[in-house]
Amino acid sequence: MTTTVLTETRANVAVLTLNRPDSANTLDLAMGRDLLAAALQCEADPAVRAVVLTGAGKNFCFGGDLRGMVSGGAPIEAYLRELTTHLHAAIARFMRMDAPVIAAVNGTAAGAGVGLVAMADLAIAGAGSKISLAYTGVGLTPDGGTSFLLPRAVGAKRAAELILTNRVLTADEALAWGLVNQVAPDDAVLDAALKLAGRLAAGPKGAFGKSKRLLAASLGALESQLSAESETIAAQAASAEGREGIAAFLEKRKAQYPG
Repeated sequence: MTTTVLTETRANVAVLTLNRPDSANTLDLAMGRDLLAAALQCEADPAVRAVVLTGAGKNFCFGGDLRGMVSGGAPIEAYLRELTTHLHAAIARFMRMDAPVIAAVNGTAAGAGVGLVAMADLAIAGAGSKISLAYTGVGLTPDGGTSFLLPRAVGAKRAAELILTNRVLTADEALAWGLVNQVAPDDAVLDAALKLAGRLAAGPKGAFGKSKRLLAASLGALESQLSAESETIAAQAASAEGREGIAAFLEKRKAQYPG
């Protein structure tokens, strides 16, 4: 079976690659579990002094695998609770580990993929990359830490705009809004991230870790918000709105939400 998150160590840098390119690296249960396992591995390995997270193929991550959610046989509410349990645990680990985490954003980041960008300590986007929340476009609510991290990165009004209108940000807009730190040519995103990771890997890992945890603590109760996100998206997916939004997306038609 193909591992949905590839792990490779280059010197003291762990490169984690979301590996479902044929599905735009959408998150399914296997990827949620693999991402948590990768986070735990990076955290436990003293040789890992920086982490780069990227996507295989043309895109970073399109968010949750909606087709898998409705075709897997399990109730969608239970599916999303399990998926977000693993995903959110991984995000919390990445945010609190000593090693700095850099997102190398290729192509599109949508839904929970935006959460993976926002949770990274630093992010580099390809010049042609796009960022979109997309949740309410299919009748769902945010997860992946987006409702917690985005207001702190871009401000409350801009976060509300991203969530409620599903505005698509270009790489330059994401830079101007404070969601990414740098824009690089599309074919040089990973190289730029690896160069930055190499510089950080030579630095004081312990001081980085303590600084990261101070920053995380200053944000407030991350885990409480992640739990609320998990419960909310699971319940919403099982509602009439959620069922219609997902069905409309998969059937490529305009949703007709109940009044």
